Amino acid sequence: MQDTENNIDLVRSATRELARRFDNDYWLDKDRKHEYPWDFINAFAAGGWLGAMIPEEYGGIGLGMQEAAVMMNEITASGAGMSGGSAIHFFLFPPVPIVRYGSQEMKKKYLPALASGEMRTAFALTEPTAGVDTSRITTKAEKVDGGWAINGQKVFITNSKHAHRAVLLARTSPRDPEKPLGGMTLFFAEMDPAHVTIREIEKLGRAAVDSNELFFDNLFVADEDVIGEVGKGFYYILDGLNPERIIVAMEGVGIGRASLEIATEYAKNRVVFDRPIGKNQAVAHPLADSWIRLQAAELAAMHAAKLFDEGKDCGPEAAAAKYLGAEAGFEAADRSFSTLGGYAYAKEYHIERLWREVRLLRNAPFSQEMVCNYISQKVLGMPRSY
Repeated sequence: MQDTENNIDLVRSATRELARRFDNDYWLDKDRKHEYPWDFINAFAAGGWLGAMIPEEYGGIGLGMQEAAVMMNEITASGAGMSGGSAIHFFLFPPVPIVRYGSQEMKKKYLPALASGEMRTAFALTEPTAGVDTSRITTKAEKVDGGWAINGQKVFITNSKHAHRAVLLARTSPRDPEKPLGGMTLFFAEMDPAHVTIREIEKLGRAAVDSNELFFDNLFVADEDVIGEVGKGFYYILDGLNPERIIVAMEGVGIGRASLEIATEYAKNRVVFDRPIGKNQAVAHPLADSWIRLQAAELAAMHAAKLFDEGKDCGPEAAAAKYLGAEAGFEAADRSFSTLGGYAYAKEYHIERLWREVRLLRNAPFSQEMVCNYISQKVLGMPRSY
């Protein structure tokens, strides 16, 4: 335990220093230009941080979920928001199914390149006609000589324009109403431009990192690039989804803290009616309340991360952490927005950028309502409501 605590402190300190070399103006510039933050990514690659969760034998650092969560918190809290968060966290959770279920040959072939940043990934799960009902995805993989031919469509797939490969879920057998989550297989598919069409989606925030529609037209994936066993893909992605939810929770907390940092400094120095506005409890108390809620959300996320590192089930805890992190992060950004009043609309104060980016987390990677559905059914034992 002591080693883990020491690691967490070291990771927090080192990644905070590195992330804060890229200030708010850097991220505003990337947002305005819709420009991928290569120098930021390269700085984290040079420090070895992209391989944080990849075992040392494959070129990574071999850290746990707790350390990765702290790193992502520091990145977003630096002012990078989800533009910086998304640019890095796709090196963390998509490889988890490969680490856990990939063949030795697959691990040796791909993990070192992922750890160094030489290879970049996307996580291709969501489909326009399935929404949150993953059992109803329609992207199909049909067996062909030496591999599989994939046809179908994905939507809101982040990082696709810069990814070499994608962890991709496709149906390899028809949906069975008795076992709707079976018959899906996880592939580590090459983003071959001859067979993958990418259309970027214009969106509210996080303009520095692309989100896209993907269209697959007879994309070939070799047998050796199947992750684990055919037909068990959905159960493997759970090992990627729980880390994603923990990371998203900590990113929400980080953005909330970045917003509070701006708002509290403004409140201490903005003088109206001959006194700093921070002297008014109507200004100070909402910010204090948000600080408290952010603390609680971080504790929930770190508890889920600890369970994950111990190999224990953390589904409910990861879902709850995502819920709390998204709520507390957005509320802190929204209250910070109110603190600055009209100045919050000015991009130079950076609040509007953080506000736009943290709003996403209430909907992604799954909505707050779906968290409540999951908890009410799986934890409280109530009848399924959807």
